[in-house]
Amino acid sequence: MERRLAAILSADVVGYSRLMGMDEGGTLERLKACRRELVDSTIEEHHGRIIKLMGDGALVEFASVVDAVQCAAVIQRGMSGRDRGLPAEQRIRFRIGINLGDIIVEGDDIYGDGVNIAARLQGIAEPGGIFISGTAFDQVIHKVDVGFSSLGEHRLKNIADPVRVYSVLLDPTHLGKVIFASRTRARAMALLALVGLSIAAVAAVVAWQWPHKQRASIAVLPFANLSDQTQDYFADGITDNLITDLTRLSKLDVISQNSVFAYKDKPHLLADIRRDLGVRFVVEGSVQRMGDLMRVNAQLVDTVSGDHLWANRFDRRGADVFAVQDAMSRQIANALGLELTPSEVERIARPPTANLEAYDYYLRAEQAARTGRRSMMLEALALFDKAEELDSGFAEAFASDAHASAFVWRSAYDDVLQSALARKRTYDKASRALALDPELPSPYAVLAIMQVVDRRYEQAIVSAQKAVALGPSDAEAHMAFAYVQLISGNHADAVAAVEKALRFDPNPSAVDRYTAGMIFYLQRDYERAIDSFKRAGYGSQGNGEFVTPLAMAYVRIGRIDEARATVAEAQRLLGGRDCLAAWRIGNAHFRDEDLAFILDALRQAGLPEWPFGFQGNEQNRLKGAEISATVMGKLLRGTTEPSESLALMQVQPDGKAAFRSASQMMTEKVSVKGDLLCEQSENAFGRPDCGPVYRHANPVDQTSYAYANSTKVFYFSPAQ
Repeated sequence: MERRLAAILSADVVGYSRLMGMDEGGTLERLKACRRELVDSTIEEHHGRIIKLMGDGALVEFASVVDAVQCAAVIQRGMSGRDRGLPAEQRIRFRIGINLGDIIVEGDDIYGDGVNIAARLQGIAEPGGIFISGTAFDQVIHKVDVGFSSLGEHRLKNIADPVRVYSVLLDPTHLGKVIFASRTRARAMALLALVGLSIAAVAAVVAWQWPHKQRASIAVLPFANLSDQTQDYFADGITDNLITDLTRLSKLDVISQNSVFAYKDKPHLLADIRRDLGVRFVVEGSVQRMGDLMRVNAQLVDTVSGDHLWANRFDRRGADVFAVQDAMSRQIANALGLELTPSEVERIARPPTANLEAYDYYLRAEQAARTGRRSMMLEALALFDKAEELDSGFAEAFASDAHASAFVWRSAYDDVLQSALARKRTYDKASRALALDPELPSPYAVLAIMQVVDRRYEQAIVSAQKAVALGPSDAEAHMAFAYVQLISGNHADAVAAVEKALRFDPNPSAVDRYTAGMIFYLQRDYERAIDSFKRAGYGSQGNGEFVTPLAMAYVRIGRIDEARATVAEAQRLLGGRDCLAAWRIGNAHFRDEDLAFILDALRQAGLPEWPFGFQGNEQNRLKGAEISATVMGKLLRGTTEPSESLALMQVQPDGKAAFRSASQMMTEKVSVKGDLLCEQSENAFGRPDCGPVYRHANPVDQTSYAYANSTKVFYFSPAQ
């Protein structure tokens, strides 16, 4: 791993998605002209190296922080004179952040806090402005033709320690000056603190008021549907989108959809909500649709005092649904004393689509996908298709489609969508969503999961970091980051990430509980692993797939009898299908030592090597040459476990093959590796599924051989 000290410049286009939505072609042409006529040449003149270019920004490395600041100043001064003939809302403006720090270099890319701090500074910079860190300021003061305004220490997202922040002043009247505005504020705060000591008793009298300086936490409970059941999806959509809007506010912690929908149509007490979800505030409401009209009631409640801090009723036309959601978000933020940044105001005011029919299909798709059931997932994908056909610029629809497709892929719902198609659909939809709106965290989280399973570890880490940066209170983003760190072997980082995810999603899905359990297991925190695996396997969303891992945690604390009983129960629930071979191929993207630690415990717990407890006689096992002579270029007839259903495998001399049974039909590639017969298809993440072949005379169906791999036992004879 190469490290070095470098100056990093991070830049982005203010309101990029809005500009693209207003005039995609014109915006792209003007951006290209900016690069051609100003940006690229300025970077080259100041000896910068462009690391990466995105549609809405750039990351540049400099050996000298003086060069970096001078370069940024030239660019921002040049941009101030461009687009003068256009309305203000159509002008291209940059935000730039600069940091001097240690970076990690891998190939042509760079990582680390040195890069992350520059990106965070860019994120809080004013349009047309430049924010630099204290480390950069210390090196450039009196060396560049700009002034500086000290903004004091800031806590930046996902950066452990506070960072000194300075705004670069481009006005000629400020050249060479340092304006310590923060010191004035500090003196004022000190005086206020002294006064505060003398009036502490008075302050206690009004302690019932919520202290706006502390970070707020909130849960939006599912809005009640006061119309008929056919409108249930619409009420859920109001809830979903209000959560999404509030999640975009940097000073607010918001509980995820997954946890709050556990309260749908159930009575609840504020004290229980506060305890179970760990929130100070709750939003409750109802939705009623009457023809083209709708009525939305909402209220904000303090879970400690029970006081109603805000309430409103919106009687509008159905076409005004986005205006209602925008108004609710703004009014709730105002009631909490939150000051929204211009970018936050812009973000929550931006409608996801102008096509209400597309929006309706999207809401129906979201409701279907939330169930996670096979039949409903098929319906969800079809509804997403309709929404996207009606509005090809509907970024949120493509993002949710990617999430649902990834769920189908990871769950191996081949009857919904074959693995190869689900995988391709996931990548395509996530990429399309980000092309439309690069500020969405969900597509990055989805891509992180896909990439790490594909063993594209570095890309996965970058995607996960981007998801967390864009969605600091997005549980899905933190869980994706946790999973990527788990697979990469960074167990301590994975624990920290999963704890953040659980803070925003205290009642996660069975899949996420399984991920948390695996992280705790590999971190050797077996008690927490047991708790997570139990909740995954035996909860309302659990199934037999999540029961087996509980056994390996029992093994590690010496509860062998319970481990073996757990494996037996899992086998009962799964019909004997679970086996070590399935765990080996399904988790092949883990580090070798971590996978070995998993398999060793499962072996001790009694999990068999092959499905249905199959065991062959080693004296009758075929060697590689014998397997080739028996299988290659042959039609194999026989039966499969567990129901002894008829099955056929047609193998061409070149290995192209097709397998068909009552429950499975696929085309594949067959080969012999060592003394194993291997099938490779788009199932099992495209990995070869290998197993032994035995002479196995079966008097019931007159077959002569038995072949086992991670998913089946095939008793067969070559056709005459």
